[in-house]
Amino acid sequence: MSYDDVEIEDMVWNDELQAYTYPCPCGDLFQITKEDLKLGEEIARCPSCTLYITVVYNIEDFMDKKPTKPFEPSKQQSLTVA
Repeated sequence: MSYDDVEIEDMVWNDELQAYTYPCPCGDLFQITKEDLKLGEEIARCPSCTLYITVVYNIEDFMDKKPTKPFEPSKQQSLTVA
């Protein structure tokens, strides 16, 4: 059972760790990366103790945006070589 449920909006992006963080009662920080979130992971763990939290977020906010129209290869032009 997780220590708490925390909204992603209540977490802080940490450039140094490249992860979203949230204060842990032990004094360290719960951490979860964008890559974890893209994979559907919802557990942020503390590296210093056994506690973890459940991150509440919308996975669609972290999915890679796909182009709206299908990819079309560029048309090749013939070159005349003298």
